[in-house]
Amino acid sequence: MKSEKKKKYKRPKNLNIMLWRNFCLFSLLIILVVGIICYFVVSNSLSSYVQAKMRTVGSEVSEMLDNSSPVDENALTQYINGQCFLNGINIVVITQDGVILLPNDISAVEAGYWSGVEVTVYEKLSGSDLTDVLFKVDNAYIYAMQTSYAAHSGSTSYLVISYALEVANNAVNSVQSYLIIIGIFIILIAFLVSYGIAQKISDPLKRLTATANKMAKGDYSVKFASTEYQEIAQLSDTLNYAKDEIKKTDDFQKELLANVSHDLKTPLTMIKAYASMIQEISGDDPEKRNQHLQVIIDESDRLTGLVNDLLNVSKISSDVDQINKKVFNLTEFLFGILRKFEYLQDTQGYSFYADIDADLYTYADEEKIGQVLYNLISNAVNYTGQDKKVFISLKLDVAENRIKFSVRDTGKGIKKEEIPSIWNRYYRAKEEHARPVKGTGLGLSIVKTILEKHSFNFGVESEEGKGSTFWVDFPEVDAEVPAD
Repeated sequence: MKSEKKKKYKRPKNLNIMLWRNFCLFSLLIILVVGIICYFVVSNSLSSYVQAKMRTVGSEVSEMLDNSSPVDENALTQYINGQCFLNGINIVVITQDGVILLPNDISAVEAGYWSGVEVTVYEKLSGSDLTDVLFKVDNAYIYAMQTSYAAHSGSTSYLVISYALEVANNAVNSVQSYLIIIGIFIILIAFLVSYGIAQKISDPLKRLTATANKMAKGDYSVKFASTEYQEIAQLSDTLNYAKDEIKKTDDFQKELLANVSHDLKTPLTMIKAYASMIQEISGDDPEKRNQHLQVIIDESDRLTGLVNDLLNVSKISSDVDQINKKVFNLTEFLFGILRKFEYLQDTQGYSFYADIDADLYTYADEEKIGQVLYNLISNAVNYTGQDKKVFISLKLDVAENRIKFSVRDTGKGIKKEEIPSIWNRYYRAKEEHARPVKGTGLGLSIVKTILEKHSFNFGVESEEGKGSTFWVDFPEVDAEVPAD
């Protein structure tokens, strides 16, 4: 048998570190992209500027040469050297034979360089319609144009301007260095800012976690604080709601233990006591023995009812017991429920007044509706007044196509502020009653759960000192056609 491979446990990531890291990487990427763009923009812009400047200077010098009459080579040389100094360029006037006309103070080494350049200039301009040309040689831009300067008649001359790319490259490198320095500072600032943002986002989550840990240890007085972030505020509200619901459940469990402990202890004590009495005292006396056995039976019924209520709540709440709807005669069904209470008329003097329309059909889960009707009538029996009267009604509302069931007692009624709580599990009114109230406090909770699963309207109307009326609306259907 092949052994199953264990799934590798993935260690949870730290939100703080993850946010900080991602923000830093994002900032670094932006700086890198901006730096590259700036580098190329600066390079292209500088190149365009240099070429435009060479053309402008060439036009100015050419105009100066054309207008110089008489020719003063020293003055022209001084002018050309001044332009070279101001613009960071080199300027010569050279013939097609490689003879440098201006400036007149050029060295032999420089003359050799310009002679080589002149060859290229002559090749590009001769035999073409071009009057000027701009090209790149080695590590320099060369701009050349024909000029009418005629210091040596009979020979074509050219104005040639050279701009060393080393100067442009140095400028670009300087800009790049500044960008790198600025980028480093921006990255450092981005690291600090991202750390602060990560802390600001993760701190509320840490506080929620700390609060949740306190709640997990049973401290339901904690409060999940909201923040300025909408998502975390929604999470806080959800956790507060969950905390309140868990607290209610915890309170219900504690109340259940108290109620069930009391409700179990009393019948068990009674059963044991009366069983002992039968064994020791009334075993040979049929009349007393039957009385004692009846007590045991009654107390056993109470235990059975308690266990059944607990099982019903558990099944209904967990959806183990599904709703199975069908069409049935609600009138006959209600009469069957009322017959279960006839013993109260005979033995305890209760009076049941029924106003029930004939042959009313509805579509619901018959068994569960039986629990609803029985629990509501039983609740009225428990809380009715000293007259022990209970009023049951089942009437058809033709206009609204519904059947309204109601049961009314003549008891003390329910306070307005307590009405929403009566449907809660294990709830009982706090007033003292002349008769002991039987039950676990689960009856109305079962009623509420069943009716909500059916989507039936229900409620209670009560006034202090005048009793309470519980009502349920059932859908009215045809007896022969099943409802959808």
